[in-house]
Amino acid sequence: MNTAERKILVGVDGTGPGLAAVRWAAAVAARRRLKLLIVHALRADQPAYGAGLAGPVPWYGDLAEEGRRVLDEATEQARAVSPETVVDTVMPTESPAPYLIDASKSAALVVVGGTGRGFFNELTLGSTASAVVAHAHCPVVVMRGKENTTAYPAEGPVVAGIDGSPLSEHALEVAFEEASWRNARLVAVHAWRDVTYDDAYGMARLVVQWESIEEEERRLLAQRLAGWQEKYPDVEVERVLVRDQPRHILLEWSAKAQLVVVGSRGRGGFTGQLLGSTSQALAHHAECPVMVVRPEKSR
Repeated sequence: MNTAERKILVGVDGTGPGLAAVRWAAAVAARRRLKLLIVHALRADQPAYGAGLAGPVPWYGDLAEEGRRVLDEATEQARAVSPETVVDTVMPTESPAPYLIDASKSAALVVVGGTGRGFFNELTLGSTASAVVAHAHCPVVVMRGKENTTAYPAEGPVVAGIDGSPLSEHALEVAFEEASWRNARLVAVHAWRDVTYDDAYGMARLVVQWESIEEEERRLLAQRLAGWQEKYPDVEVERVLVRDQPRHILLEWSAKAQLVVVGSRGRGGFTGQLLGSTSQALAHHAECPVMVVRPEKSR
């Protein structure tokens, strides 16, 4: 998020989580001196008469009027948080996910509500948020938990999940930057049971010397933090090393954090997966906003 000409994108649908995303994004835009682009998609599916001829979109006028109301309300929310931030709006007729994913190529950040309006709005993660997190070209923040009561929490640490993978290193860089911007403590969590001898080799747990493994993982964590602590000397760092699944400990920390930062994939799992189990669990169940950092090569 170092390129000043980039905008922060935020998707809205008129629901509470979407408006919370607007307030959060507006506060971030103000602090970073970035523009804010609010996106509300009409989802106007166009019928056809046959032979490839497009018909009129039913109720398009009503859809557009409702869309303008949603954008006006979102703009008011953004300006209430940050009157000086430049706010633009757009109302594409396509579904929101493809638009946000394409626009993310030149964005600093995309912010989406964890759930939204739709046939399955009781799901823990809405379809738009799920698609954007899996395919965006920049970091994505999914609004979870206590975001409905405050736009930009001033208390609590920034929590980063670290597993030693290249994407985890990029997420750690973003987490240090976030902590520095917020004057917050950084909690670096390394849960080293994400690739376990128990799970992989069964009986190996009888012969593994956990103490030696833990010491090696402690050195790994120290190595990962060393350079970033020199670059961000203003950030106080707390190291957390646990033998547990990373999603478990990060979900626990989300209850007292203002932001959790993770890579979209870690060192475990299958290479074809777009999202790792840890980022999926946090996007669905965290108790604070979650930033999922995408691979740099997708930019």
